Amino acid sequence: MKLGLLLAGLLPCAAGAAMPANVTLDAPSSRPCGENVRNFALTGRFRAEHGAAARLAFHADGAGGGYEILFRNGPIDGTRKTGSLSHVRNLYRSLAEDGRWCAFGVTVRGKNVEVKVGGVTVVRYTEPERPWRTAKHARQLFGRGDFVFTGEAGRVAFADLVLEPLPDSARNPDDTLPPVDEQTDRAIRHQQADFPVIDFHVHLKGGLTKEMAHAKSLAYGINYGIAPNVGEGGVGRMLRSDAEADAYYAEVKDLPFLRGAQGEGRKWPYEFSRRALGMFDYLFTDAMTIVDDGVPLRIYRPAEFKLNGRTREQWMDFLVSQIEKILANEPVDIYANATYLPPPLAADYDALWTDARINRLLDALVKNHVALEINARYKIPSAKIISRAKARGVTFTFGTNNENADFGRLEYALDMVDACGLTAADMWFPSQSVRARRPFIPYNVFR
Repeated sequence: MKLGLLLAGLLPCAAGAAMPANVTLDAPSSRPCGENVRNFALTGRFRAEHGAAARLAFHADGAGGGYEILFRNGPIDGTRKTGSLSHVRNLYRSLAEDGRWCAFGVTVRGKNVEVKVGGVTVVRYTEPERPWRTAKHARQLFGRGDFVFTGEAGRVAFADLVLEPLPDSARNPDDTLPPVDEQTDRAIRHQQADFPVIDFHVHLKGGLTKEMAHAKSLAYGINYGIAPNVGEGGVGRMLRSDAEADAYYAEVKDLPFLRGAQGEGRKWPYEFSRRALGMFDYLFTDAMTIVDDGVPLRIYRPAEFKLNGRTREQWMDFLVSQIEKILANEPVDIYANATYLPPPLAADYDALWTDARINRLLDALVKNHVALEINARYKIPSAKIISRAKARGVTFTFGTNNENADFGRLEYALDMVDACGLTAADMWFPSQSVRARRPFIPYNVFR
């Protein structure tokens, strides 16, 4: 059905009315549109002005039931973005741009909803038999009901809306993974609280492809930041020049991931132009490669790790001095794999990360406006360090640094949210980046 009714201002469509072809929302406003459907495919286009936001509820019953899709573009700043299935699959990067028309689609088949933006699937959620909901969102369930367009800010226009009811037997052929057990899943608890669930540190390596990463992100409700390595060293996709960075960016710019890059080795800031590095949403690095007497050492490789005549205490002071130089002189947003120690020292983590060394690390993070990664793979930093970082005003990201395609769901990072009392205000987003204002200062002599 496609009816040519244009709605503007505060004129609502009456309950029970058919889906209009065009809707223009000037906030604050609400447009209930009937149909009382269960399974359906709704397609159309939308355009949001700068700073505008709107919501589309479906299966609405007037008592808080049903779900909502969000329409909000703009920078990656921690606000939930276009295509989000509100409070269940919150997204933090929009594939649409303000001021431009963009196609979208919402399809419900049984207990599965699929949301597309610009032809790309950004949500594919199947409600399990026992969904986990807070008291506030207890009625956020599939059912049967109406549609409601709601304007929250500015003007959002919808055009060419077409609603196709689907039979009760309709099923999504792409819904092939079993539903997550929400009674044990940590991500849904944080999604319900609108706490950003983002893994900024995912590499396409060890068999993990873009397609597999997309499927995992959809199934688990975790936003992924996909990051190649830039520079030299590391494992997986490696970019060595501006031309390779440009080709990679063209490959991934329209995919539903945040776009990061990890600096490898210690020469990477000087091997790329500011323009090329500036394409990425964020840059991060670690201290798993350091420079000792002019020689790069990958301390995560047993064959390369050496004390070079130092005691363990002296080597730790040397490591912290290297971290201070990295954070002061490399154009990074996030310090990843933070507080990592090589295997011969890892068993004494708490003893070697003394208060004095922790303070030096936190001083460097604060001074240089660098976020601290909570790493799910290595389970670092410790809760003690995270709590002290929070008290100093350090911001945080989550990361896995996966070895292969079989990696977890940020379990350690989400545990630390609860253990250390982190809130959404403690999390870092690319809109907070200051790297463009920082000089690239050579600080190592290589031989």
